[in-house]
Amino acid sequence: MFGIIDFIIVILIFIRISTALISSPVFGSKVIPTLPKIFLSIVIAYIVYLTIDRSAISAVPSGYMIIILSIKEAITGLVIGFMLQFVFWGVSYAGTLIGFDMGLTMAEVFNPSADESNNIIGEFLYYGALMIFFIINGHHYIISSLKHSFSVIPLGKFTLTKPVYDLIIVYAASVFVIAVKIASPIMVSFFLIHIAEGIVSRIIPQMQVFFVTQPLKIGIGLLMLAAITPLYLYIIKNLLQDYESKLYNLIEAMGI
Repeated sequence: MFGIIDFIIVILIFIRISTALISSPVFGSKVIPTLPKIFLSIVIAYIVYLTIDRSAISAVPSGYMIIILSIKEAITGLVIGFMLQFVFWGVSYAGTLIGFDMGLTMAEVFNPSADESNNIIGEFLYYGALMIFFIINGHHYIISSLKHSFSVIPLGKFTLTKPVYDLIIVYAASVFVIAVKIASPIMVSFFLIHIAEGIVSRIIPQMQVFFVTQPLKIGIGLLMLAAITPLYLYIIKNLLQDYESKLYNLIEAMGI
């Protein structure tokens, strides 16, 4: 029989799932209306409710305790959801670095999924990463990870321990590592171009080197980007798959 305790359990499951989906790639996009997100969260919450061990909450908690449990579940969902965002942020930042070297700092396009403007090269790489995310069924992996989290982290049992803090810091810091790894081939090439510009400007001071080479840098950058894009797609695929395993490691650490 479905009683008060069962209703509270479903609500807590819904809070963890909804916060994870809202903060995760794809599902957290502002392009997707709120109502489908809520409906999907309710459906997943009910399916999870039918499959998990519900003995963690055996008595009706007080109102104060329900608030505490809800906050814990919200934090759990947010930590899980933001995990895979680190890859997308790193890829987007790499595009921003490349665009800066190409002289496209002010060339921005509107990103409807994030409701903000971003560098055009960053958007190109971001949507490439998003495409790969769908190809490798990353959206399925988010849902399966959420289901796995209820086996490892019982309802209301999550606490921010030192291992969790350490993992979050390491994974967050890797945003810059990802950006440099992706942008470094083009950044190094443009570094050599800048050295050549400096040499030419010293040899021929009357020549407006930087004005002349600006269109050339954009053309070279686009050609290099076109040549390296297959390599980028391979690197991004490996990064996403690596972060999927890291997400499981984080969930295991959260269950300690």
